[in-house]
Amino acid sequence: MFNAIRQEIESGRLEVGSKLSSEATLSQQYAVSRSVIREALRSCTALGLTVTKTGKGTFVVANKVANDLTLGQYSARDLTEARPHIEVPAAGLAAERRSDEELETLRHIVAAMSTETDPESWVALDSSFHAAIARASGNKVFASVVADIRDALAHQSETLNMVADRQHASDVEHQDILAAIEAGSAEQARAAMARHLQAVGLALDSILSN
Repeated sequence: MFNAIRQEIESGRLEVGSKLSSEATLSQQYAVSRSVIREALRSCTALGLTVTKTGKGTFVVANKVANDLTLGQYSARDLTEARPHIEVPAAGLAAERRSDEELETLRHIVAAMSTETDPESWVALDSSFHAAIARASGNKVFASVVADIRDALAHQSETLNMVADRQHASDVEHQDILAAIEAGSAEQARAAMARHLQAVGLALDSILSN
């Protein structure tokens, strides 16, 4: 869905300065739900192609992808550089320190993600998973930092799902992280989180280089 709108913009069929049709109209035009349209439009905005003005609609502001993505108050590059330094050690500590209740929370989130079909709900679960691992680390600094970037993580997640079709791969990577935390292996948890974040970074690079 996102790629269809992106192609319309990059080909010039939707010119810079033009206004996109309403969510309801686009939903009918492409025969998809409004939530899918909403995610696609957010991805266009994250890629710097469109701007949505409250009460006025969504407008085309560029016909090619920006050099970096704006994800809430942070850029994609900032997040990609910072996350391994926070979330890899946090995953290792979570494997060693997590309580039974925290482990059950992580299991519940991962199980819910694997069956979730609504993109917005999946994105919320994704950011909850990363925040829960940071809390399970028992380190309040890690927990606070991940809570602070949670909105940006959600922006990143929804963009990757729409643009790079990352949802299924993320589910598998999250299951690997959970398994390592369940096993109590700090080394495996750090490695699984590092692989996940590397895959996220590569997906972002592929978007920016298109």
